[in-house]
Formats: sequence, structure tokens, C-alpha cells
Amino acid sequence: MARYIGSVCRLCRREGEKLFLKGERCYKSDKCAVEKRAYAPGMHGQSRKKVSEYGLQLREKQKAKRIYGVLETQFHNYFVKANAQKGIAGDNLLKLLEQRLDNVVYRAGFGRSRTEARQVVRHNLIQVNGKKVNIPSYQVKPGDVVSIKEGALSMQRFKDIFDTTSGRVIPEWLLSDPENGKITVQAVPTREQIDIPVNETLIVELYSK
Repeated sequence: MARYIGSVCRLCRREGEKLFLKGERCYKSDKCAVEKRAYAPGMHGQSRKKVSEYGLQLREKQKAKRIYGVLETQFHNYFVKANAQKGIAGDNLLKLLEQRLDNVVYRAGFGRSRTEARQVVRHNLIQVNGKKVNIPSYQVKPGDVVSIKEGALSMQRFKDIFDTTSGRVIPEWLLSDPENGKITVQAVPTREQIDIPVNETLIVELYSK
């Protein structure tokens, strides 16, 4: 499956704000590329350009894609599904992205970044309701129990992860139990519980043209 393998710090600089693609490292100002070079990458990065309405909409879509680590076709498929559901399309879109397995693993503190959470899932270290699931895009639902597979909880990898993420605020729709390596999905997240810097209305406007 295709994935972005370039510098993720360039993505944050392109959007002009922190997307927290490196997890806890992004909180350290002395290591953050956005704070060191607060302009877009490339030779024309420091030039000021007037952004059109389309440009603003495109930037919001790109920002959401980069935060969740989703490529264009998959992101479009999420929108089509969200638009077909009852309710507000933009809210539905973000809820679908939040319910990805790799995002749940990250949100619960079982990965320092979404990239690491995706690796944890890909490496067959995660189960859902007792069954192995190695698909990062797997959609969890209320009542699901996500757990670290038997024997893997004692790995140094998870000890390091939990040491780093111990102070992370866990969303109310998830119940995290690092000691036993379990995450319980308590509900579908509400828009108010999704704390990402994205204006989903602009994304809907972009796809509605």
C-alpha cells in the first residue's frame, strides 16, 4: 500500500502549524521545525501569496489527510461514505477518521504518534475483541475492546511508549487501560471531542463543487 515516506516536518511547515506528526517530540520547541522555520518549505516558501477560496479549502483537506496519514483516494472514499450517512457530512467524515484502528491506538496512548500506532497495528501486535487485526484503517465501533496481543505487553517497545504517553489526555469516548494493554471503545466520538485543527466545512465545500 502506498504511503508518504518523506519528511513529516515539511508537511507541518507547509500547513503553517503543528500537526503533531511526530507525537510527543512536537511539544519540544527546540526540536520543532515549525517554530524554527515558520514558513513553507522550498525556495519560494517565504514569499507571501494571496490564497484563493479554493486554496483555503484545499489546504484544509490536505491538513486532514496529513494528520490521519491517509492518501487521496482513501480520503475521498471516506468523504463519499460520510456524505451518504445521516447527519452533517463534515462531522461524519471526522468521526470515520477518528474510528480508524491506528488512530484509536494513538489516542489511547499506545503509540507516540499515529505513524508509530500504524506500525504497531501492521506488526500484528493488536487484537480487536480477541482477534488479530493488522489493518490500520479498520473501523472500530462502540463496545469493541482493542488489546495488545498476549505476550507483547512486556516488550520494551511498549514500556517506552507508555513512559512517554503517561500524561496524555485520553478522549472521553475511549477507556484506556495501559496496565492490562486494553482500550475500550465506549462511544462514537462527538465533534466536540475531536480536537484537530481542521475546518471540515471547507472540505465539504471543496468536494461539493
